[in-house]
Amino acid sequence: MPPPQQALAARAGGRCRRDGGPVCGFRPPAVLLLFFLILAPLAVRGSIRAPISSGIQDLPSHTGTDQREQVAVQKLKSILTKETLQNVSHAEKSYSLAELENKALISSLQIADVKLYNNPDDQQLLDSPAKLIRRQLREERHEQKQMVITQQDDEAVVRLENAAIERSKAVDSAVLGKYSIWRRENENENSDSRVRLMRDQIIMGRIYSVLAKSRNKLDLYQELLSRIKESQHVVGEANADADLHHSASDKIKAMGQVLSKAKEALYDCKAVTRRLRAMLQSADEQVRSLKKQSTFLSQLAAKTIPNGIHCLSMRLTIDYYLLPLEKRKFPRSENLENPNLYHYALFSDNVLAASVVVNSTIMNAKEPEKHVFHLVTDKLNFGAMNMWFLLNPPGKATIHVENVDDFKWLNSSYCPVLRQLESAAMKEYYFKADHPSAGSSNLKYRNPKYLSMLNHLRFYLPEVYPKLDKILFLDDDIVVQKDLTALWSVDLNGNVNGAVETCGESFHRFDKYLNFSNPHIARNFDPNACGWAYGMNMFDLKEWKNKDITGIYHKWQNMNEDRVLWKLGTLPPGLLTFYKLTHPLEKSWHVLGLGYNPTIDHSEIENAAVIHYNGNMKPWLELAMTRYRPYWTKYINYGHPYVRACKLKE
Repeated sequence: MPPPQQALAARAGGRCRRDGGPVCGFRPPAVLLLFFLILAPLAVRGSIRAPISSGIQDLPSHTGTDQREQVAVQKLKSILTKETLQNVSHAEKSYSLAELENKALISSLQIADVKLYNNPDDQQLLDSPAKLIRRQLREERHEQKQMVITQQDDEAVVRLENAAIERSKAVDSAVLGKYSIWRRENENENSDSRVRLMRDQIIMGRIYSVLAKSRNKLDLYQELLSRIKESQHVVGEANADADLHHSASDKIKAMGQVLSKAKEALYDCKAVTRRLRAMLQSADEQVRSLKKQSTFLSQLAAKTIPNGIHCLSMRLTIDYYLLPLEKRKFPRSENLENPNLYHYALFSDNVLAASVVVNSTIMNAKEPEKHVFHLVTDKLNFGAMNMWFLLNPPGKATIHVENVDDFKWLNSSYCPVLRQLESAAMKEYYFKADHPSAGSSNLKYRNPKYLSMLNHLRFYLPEVYPKLDKILFLDDDIVVQKDLTALWSVDLNGNVNGAVETCGESFHRFDKYLNFSNPHIARNFDPNACGWAYGMNMFDLKEWKNKDITGIYHKWQNMNEDRVLWKLGTLPPGLLTFYKLTHPLEKSWHVLGLGYNPTIDHSEIENAAVIHYNGNMKPWLELAMTRYRPYWTKYINYGHPYVRACKLKE
């Protein structure tokens, strides 16, 4: 080997044959180190960016970089051998492919990134417009998802709140005592799933027990009876899973195993169907019987007088008849026939209820001294009613109490209803328990209040108060919340009765109260005519006399002796008597339904001038709806000695 070649080989670290032959496998290590550390990255970057920058028109800095890289490569070629350059080229291609595979995000949308890539002075420009657009789209999608989730949460909360409100409306009237819609068992819609499962198992157990007995499988029959008894003991009166005994899960499992065994041994689709049908019919009969019993008991509860009120009446009566005659008179009797004052008619045998009507009216009146109350009661409560208002006079207002039995003109020869009440058929209807018409649908009409003339006295107002021009009739189950004097200024437009109408789209119309299959009713009245309510009625007694309202009432009452036109009561004959003679008042004057409707809006009650507890749930009874009772009790002085002595509680 010539000395220059040997020197070069020594510098390059190459190996030569010992015989001084030509250079073999020449790989200068210094040059390779220089290439991989400095020039190779530039060459690789140029090889990757060359195809990308070919599509870019305006990249001067990058073009200059490529030229410098090409010059460096040319100088390197003059130093390296052909074999070395081939190896380098192969490594360069492999490196370029690996980088392209690893950087899959380089695409046609990243062409615009090249110019920004080599600008180290501005880090904020590292994100290309394409990346910014994608990021903005991702953020918008994220925001939309958040909005949807938030909206769903809000809707769920609203549904829960509405459901809670609906449950609270029904609970107040149906459940006496403490109740909370936020109890744990109400958090889950299926909180009674295990209770229902156990009851279903009991039903299927009964079916299979009958089948087992009929097929003489006595062991299975006894096992089913035993499991049924255990499940019934665990379920008891539970209405929610939280009320179940802790052993319920074991009983469910045991019952399920027995039912599975019974199904394998006894299942017959037709037999099971027949048994289920028989059980359904039996259940229907029980439901009808219980409904009838419930109706009877509710009517009975509505008819009864609580012990406290009976005690109050008796104590007051005794004390009244112990009074000297001169102390039994009310003051300001000269106001009783003054037509310029505001006169009220109140017919009642309930001392406490009458006191609430009078107290609430006076407490909300602007000029109490101009109000006159005409109370009429029966002989039994006459002393108690007098004594109560002698002890508790209504301020400056005038009050007078009369006994209906003292109206001698009100007799069976003049009054058709009295004559009918004396008939044998009517007595049998009221007092014979096994009468054919004694069904649950007729129980409400068998109320003894229909035997009292206090209920029918409203049709004889001009005879009771002959010197008055107008009078406001009030029931004893109402509460007055506002001054009522504006009613005397209402123009009735020649009508006799001013009342609030009660009809809706299809209810409380004439066909609800009257028998339109009777030709007398069908010819003279419109079945879709709107009904109205007793309880707060302004009567023009002058027009009453002119139109002979009492005579019209007598006519229809005589025609209904056999109860073929309407059932018993005073509203149906009132609808007939005042037909086309009733002026509709604003509904806010008289809000009804507090004795049966648990869903009356609170604002409607607050804005009403008079609220009416019509229905069976009177405020003085234990079955009264608790949400409405405070409107009535706030007008009772529970600290009064007579009230305390009779243990009447708020």
